Amino acid sequence: MREEEDRIVGMEDIVRAHHVLREVIIRTPLQRDAVLSAKYDCDVYLKREDLQIVRSFKIRGAYNMIRSLSVEDRAKGIVCASAGNHAQGVAYSCKALGIKGKVYMPSTTPNQKVKQVRRFGGEFVEVILKGDTFDDAYDEALQACIDHGMTLIHPFDEPRIIAGNGTIAMEVMESLDNPADFMFVTIGGGGLAAGIATYVKTVSPSTKLIGVEPLGAASMTEAIKLGEVVTLKEINKFVDGAAVKRVGGLTYDICSRHLDDIVMVPEGKACTTILELYNENAIVVEPAGSLPIAALDQYRDQIRGKTVVCIISGGNNDIDRMQEIKERSLIYEGLKHYFMVNFPQRAGALREFLGEILGPHDDITRFEYIKKHDKENGPALVGIELLSTDAYEPLIERMQQKGVDYVEINKDSNLFNILI
Repeated sequence: MREEEDRIVGMEDIVRAHHVLREVIIRTPLQRDAVLSAKYDCDVYLKREDLQIVRSFKIRGAYNMIRSLSVEDRAKGIVCASAGNHAQGVAYSCKALGIKGKVYMPSTTPNQKVKQVRRFGGEFVEVILKGDTFDDAYDEALQACIDHGMTLIHPFDEPRIIAGNGTIAMEVMESLDNPADFMFVTIGGGGLAAGIATYVKTVSPSTKLIGVEPLGAASMTEAIKLGEVVTLKEINKFVDGAAVKRVGGLTYDICSRHLDDIVMVPEGKACTTILELYNENAIVVEPAGSLPIAALDQYRDQIRGKTVVCIISGGNNDIDRMQEIKERSLIYEGLKHYFMVNFPQRAGALREFLGEILGPHDDITRFEYIKKHDKENGPALVGIELLSTDAYEPLIERMQQKGVDYVEINKDSNLFNILI
């Protein structure tokens, strides 16, 4: 019975965490965004956790939990598994409190995040890269706890982590003159959404809480659909801050009771949102941080004239990923198309393709022959970028009229994954 009571997260836990976190975090701004407000005909406010001391909300839960450990547990050290942001929060907390820690990260974690963890933790933290996903790294972290008697700082499924995250909602509600009508929050393992939901539904039950997951890693959606926590067989790891195969048992319990809806955002849509936020708002967000704003299109009619809050969970975006982000956005928006073209074996075929098939504003962004030998008589991979989606059908019509032998790779997932 005592263990079940320890797993409950309440308002008093969030208020207590709020006082503890004053030692280390900054109170991030809640900003009304004029561009988004005009676009959706409502008042859109952004809770800027991308401006937090480690550029994400994760320090809130990490510091709150580590700070609460006994002297004996601190002496043994701590261990965590993370795709990046939780690791940074843990690393910063270790250095601030003088505690030794081991941080396990997937080998697929962007290099920028790995460097940040090492910088924040300094001599107090050892970074260990293991596996391809968070779940792989988590298994290694659990083994380290067994082998060395260290305390696991779970990234989401722990009451003190959830309570620390809930302080975000406390700051939001204190900053608004009237309670928000809608609040959109990213779901990875569910710790952020659970903390937000615990506070918001206590002080403002009428506020609609909308969880947002990446389409390729919708583990909370699947859990709620089946009525129990499940492990997804495969996930799309692109939205690394929210790509979790299995949500937490405690976070599932809280989210299933308090969230009003969960929507899924395609990874390509998240990329478009990242670029728009940068170009129109001068805000740098990571893929997971873009999800709440990317979800607004799905709620356009419901939020008109309302007060809307989007939690921007983090801004740790590796600049090296920007080309991939642009590519994914163009493909999602229907502006980038790949074809396998088998050019006829005669002189001038390529010149004819360029002059008679491409439109005046179409641009070839990739061209490579597939065959290693006798390239001029074999198929070529051709990438074409369009100025607008209206140019797609005329392009296809011209290829068909000219009898071009082609395969549209965008519509063949197997070919696309192999070649692109």
